[in-house]
Order: sequence, then C-alpha cells, then structure tokens
Amino acid sequence: MSFVLEPKNLGKKDVKLVGGKGANLAELINAEFPVPEAFFITTEAYEEFLKSNDLKGEILEIIKEIDYSDVKSLNSASEKIKELIMKAEVPEKMKDQIIDAYKKLYGGPPIDLDFVKPIDVPFVAIRSSGAMEDIEGASSAGQYETFLNIKGEKKLIEAIKKCWASLYTSRVIYYRHKHNQTQDTSIGVIVQRMVNSEKAGVAFTVDPTNPVKGSKKIVIEACWGLGESLVQGKVEPDRYIVDKDTGEIVEKHIGKKTMETVRDIYGVTVEKTITRDRVSAQVLSDYEIVALAAYCKKIEQHYNFPEDIEWAMERGKIYVVQTRAVTILEEKETKEVKGTPILKGYGASPGIASGVVKVILDAKEIWKIEKGDVLVTKMTNPDFVVAMEKSAAIITDEGGITSHAAIVSRELGVPCVIATKTATQTLKDGMKITIDATHGKIYSGEIEIEEEKAKKVEIKTRTQVKANLAFPGTAEKAKYADGVGLLRLEHMLTKAGMHPIEYVRSKRQVELIEIIVDGVGKVAQAFYPKEVWVRSLDARTDEFRNMKGGEKEPEEDNPMLGWHGIRRSIDEPEILKCELEALKQLHEKGLNNVVWELPFIIDVSELRKAKEIAKNMGAPTNFGIMVETPAAALTIEEFCKEGIAFASFGSNDLTQTTLGIDRNNENLIKIFDEMHLSMQFLFKHVIDICKKYNVESSICGELPSNRKDAVEFLVKTGIDSLSVNIDAIDKVREWVAEIEKR
Repeated sequence: MSFVLEPKNLGKKDVKLVGGKGANLAELINAEFPVPEAFFITTEAYEEFLKSNDLKGEILEIIKEIDYSDVKSLNSASEKIKELIMKAEVPEKMKDQIIDAYKKLYGGPPIDLDFVKPIDVPFVAIRSSGAMEDIEGASSAGQYETFLNIKGEKKLIEAIKKCWASLYTSRVIYYRHKHNQTQDTSIGVIVQRMVNSEKAGVAFTVDPTNPVKGSKKIVIEACWGLGESLVQGKVEPDRYIVDKDTGEIVEKHIGKKTMETVRDIYGVTVEKTITRDRVSAQVLSDYEIVALAAYCKKIEQHYNFPEDIEWAMERGKIYVVQTRAVTILEEKETKEVKGTPILKGYGASPGIASGVVKVILDAKEIWKIEKGDVLVTKMTNPDFVVAMEKSAAIITDEGGITSHAAIVSRELGVPCVIATKTATQTLKDGMKITIDATHGKIYSGEIEIEEEKAKKVEIKTRTQVKANLAFPGTAEKAKYADGVGLLRLEHMLTKAGMHPIEYVRSKRQVELIEIIVDGVGKVAQAFYPKEVWVRSLDARTDEFRNMKGGEKEPEEDNPMLGWHGIRRSIDEPEILKCELEALKQLHEKGLNNVVWELPFIIDVSELRKAKEIAKNMGAPTNFGIMVETPAAALTIEEFCKEGIAFASFGSNDLTQTTLGIDRNNENLIKIFDEMHLSMQFLFKHVIDICKKYNVESSICGELPSNRKDAVEFLVKTGIDSLSVNIDAIDKVREWVAEIEKR
C-alpha cells in the first residue's frame, strides 16, 4: 500500500484520500500555480497507524465518556488521546515511504551512498488536512495544526504524529460534536517545502465582510515575515482592496506592524520586534499587490467560486501555500446605530448586538462567558470557540479580517469588531454595550435596533436546490432553499436517549407520534408551501446501540446491507404506522406539504405494501422512494407505473451497492467513486424514465454538496432537483446557474 502520494496523482476530488486542504493544494499544483513543492501522506496512512497500534477502539471509548458540558472532561479526554498517539510508533514501512519522499523533495539520493555527501536537508511545513476540512460550510478555521520550519527525518516523523494528534484537541472534538459530525474521522498530512518569506498574508476574492456588494473586490492582507503572526491576530496588517475587473487598487490601509514571525539562525520559528522604519511601511509594492490580485482572480476562475487564499513571498517570488472556498456568502441588512461611539475598530463580521462585557485575557478564563455576553479579548484562538459560540458579540484588540476571530465569527454569524487596539483596557467587566459590527463601532449602554435580516445571494435556477436537514432547529436557517429534499427522522427520535424501536417495545407509540408531529411540523411550517420530504426511519441494527433499548437489536454480519429501511418497516410495521399516523395528523393540520419517502427499497411490492398500510389507516399514500440500490434504479419504470411522488438518489448507498464497496472501509476509499461510469448510467436511466412519467427526480447524498462535476452531469442529464447540505446551498446554486447558462 502506498501511504505517500505525489500531487500529479491527485486533484480536488480526492478529499477522502488526502483531506480537503491536501486535495485543494494538489489541484493548484497540477494547474501550474506557483505552489511550493509538496508530497501528501494519505488518510490511509493515519488509519494504518491506528490499526498497527490498536488505537481506534481505545480512542472511541475515551470519546464516548466525554461530558461535553464539562470543559475538564473534554480536556482530559483530549490529553489522553493525544498522549496515546504521540507514544505510538509509526510502522517502519510507512516511515520508509515518508523519508524517501522527503529525500526526493530536496534532491537527496534515495539510498545512502559511500561517495556522496548528503545535501543539506530543507526546512518543510507540515500541514494537517482533515477529511472533513475545507469542504463543509464551516471551514474549521485553525482547528488543525501546522508546524513550520521542520528539518530532519526524526523531527519530520514527530511533526506528522502531532498533526494526527491535532484531530483530537479538545476544541476539535467539541467542534465535531457541536456540528453533529462523526468523531470517527480521518486526516491527511501535507509535507511542503518551507517558504522562508519576507512578506506573507491572506487574500479573499470577495469581500468577506460584505460578500454581495463586495463580490467584485479582491481583499489582500499582508504582514512582514511568516503569515502566522497575521492568522493568529498578533499584528495589525496592511489591507489592500483591488477591483476584480480592472485590477485597480481602490483602497489601502497601512497597519502598524510591531512584530514579525521569522526563522532564526538556528532554524527555530521565533517572534521578533519590527525595526522602526518598517512598522508603518507598506508591505507590498503596488506592483506586487496587482500581481498577487491577478493570481487570486485566476484561482477563483479555476474553482468557479470565491476563494480564501494564503500566500507568501520569498526573494520577490509569490507562492500560494493553500486555498479554500469562502464559506459564508451572505450579508446582513443593518441600520447604523445613532450616537457617539466609545471605541472604534474594524467590522469583521457584520451585525448589531448588545450585551454585558466579559474581558478574557487568557483562554483558561473562557468559563466566565455565559450565553449572551460580549467576549472582549486581545485576540481569539481555536481554544476560544466554545466561548465564541455563546457570545452575543466579539471584540478584539488586534487582528485582521483573516484572523481567527474574524473567520470564526463570520461562520457563527456573530457580530465581531477587531483591531480596536484598546478594548481590553477601555471596556470593563459588567459594562452594558452595543456593538455595531457592520461599521466597526462600540457604544455605551443597550440601544434598541430593528432585528437584522440575513440577505442571501439571490440566484434563480430551473433546477431546484433543496436542503438536507436532520434537526428542526436548522429549518429557519435553510428556508430560503427550494424545499427539503431529505429530512432525517433518526436524530429527532433519538433525542431522548432511547432507541426508536424501544418506543414500540415499551408501548409508548403516542409519545413517538408526538415527537414526529412536533419535529416535522416545525420544518413544514418554516418551508410551507414548499415540499418537505421526510425519510422513513432507516436505522441500521449497529446504530444507536448505546441508547436505551439498543442492546436488544439483533447482531448482523453486514448491517449496511441488512435489516433496515422499508424491509424492516414491512416486517415490523408498528414504527411505520406511527410515522404514517404522524403524517396523517400533519396533513389534518394543513401541512400538506409533507411527503414521506421509503428508504432502501428494492421491489415495487414493498411500495404496494406501504401504500396498503397507509390506506387502511386513512393516511396519505403518495410516497416518494429513495433510489439506493441498482435494483430500484433498474426497475424504476415499475415504480413509476405503480405511482410515486418522486425518486431521490441516495448517492452514498447507491455507490456502495453498485460498486460492491463498503463505504466505511478505509482501504477502499481510493476506489469509492460516486461518478463511476456505472453510476452515471444509473443516474441517466432513472432521470430519463422519471421524465417519461412526469415524476420528479432528485438526489440527496453528499455528492452534489461537494462535487461540481457531478452537479454538471446531473443538471445536463435533466435532473429536477438537488438536495444539499445547508452550508452548500448558495455554492450549489451558483454552480447550477453557471451550468444552465452554458
């Protein structure tokens, strides 16, 4: 098995193989952008490392015991896991492959030779590349670790282990828990020649604080030395704004840069005081600003999406060290607060909020923050995320629009003012203040302001773009979508800590029906009259085993292909009857936009049986179906003849059943291709037949949220709708609009 890959074998589609950051970087290298030489350690390497040291089970057991409301419990679990990883040994075969690739990076001989003196080994940057990083709506800014100026084989291997361990810092474990992401995830590592930069920074190909009106702007921030001091918010950077169409520099703000991060003569990354003549000097020349903006525009054109780009300059040459999609493309309509501000800064995340000041000078004090407080600090880092989520607003002394505070506050939708210089001194604990983060101003007292409304990018497309939901609480955030193409019941039904089937076993069907009516009803009301497609319970026998009643579930050799979906609902119809009673009650309440869909169906007889049960109960019989097996896809005409409301591809399971690949098997990730030719055949066949019978065709797996090539194929083939993750709605709408214009 190859644990190390070169960029020529990779591209943006290979997120599962080398992580989001790695896939993006390989894409740029192959497109011949100026990216420093690199090689990639695969997610398979990490999985093999865990396997060879028998760590996975132990890690998951530690996580299972975490009390997420207790910071000490979270930190203790994190330290235990990181210690396990750091003490474990990298398998020799894997280590040899990594060291060979490292030698190739600096032109050294692949084997030791008697008459050849070793070339001085280079410094490298070791960057973590999470398998869920830079592909979700939240970019996970600063969540994983990067190690700069690493030199030598021993330090290289140690830094790689530190990257793996960064998958389990307390903040990352909490982030995944908060965003309902699996803790059983993976990570790749990038080993990249270190750019010993004299100048560095970040650029956005859209104004991140005003993405609608600022869509024609390229915003560049620059500092002296390495970019770490900017990202960590330790300096006030220069800020340049370039017109994307003309290349004209339309605005400059020269920051006071009092320090820089550099490599000293011993090869150690250190912070150094800036000489007086450079504190207020312009970092980039006008020529360099325009040249960098040109590269940024070209990168955006390559991805067909606004990008967040990290760059560095060494000896006058521009390098791109990483890029990711801009995750937030909305702006808020706000009114400017009237009055005299007591403090000014730069609005990094727009909005207006009021609250009580809590000054936090150390991450160890974040426990002081209660929901609705205003977090005031010098600068946040990833350890602050728990407190930031509770805060009504965030104010910092330092930082730029690409600092941690700015990026995370925009993701959270929390108003944020940065670079106030004196907030931690001017503002005192217990003060009531109002923050106008749209205009970068802070006022004394609580000032009444009309509620702000988020303004989404308005794009109309023929192909509908719907939302995938699991929690009723997220419906308001997503209701501007064209409907709900997948509403999962599992999370609603397990909220009380009990296995869904246990409700029936313990004769609590009435309670179960109430939970469904309440949860689905909230979503249906938010979206009315747009349709909400609810997937019937599809819990495998190996899921929810830790919940009450889960221990009673049968053991199966292959639960993914086992007793779940419509096949179990027909064998044990009591759960389905509860669902249908809930559907009936929802329609009686006037919420006739709710439609049930049947999962993991393989034969039209299963549809007939479900209709018979519904008919006998007086419930609606107009079902949709999930196309998750070749059997359903190839016999779709029989389903259409029988009568269905829609056919929706579950691309994850359909790929698994079509290619004969266990999608949870880390050894098979590299060949799990949702756009395999056989998949394209099934997609086209189903879409064509559905058009013939005037049945809506749709897709609700991860595929359309992540791959533009898949969206292009489906739209051109004639699919009626795409259902995507909430954070991908705007992105996919832009893709669809662009494709439909061609």
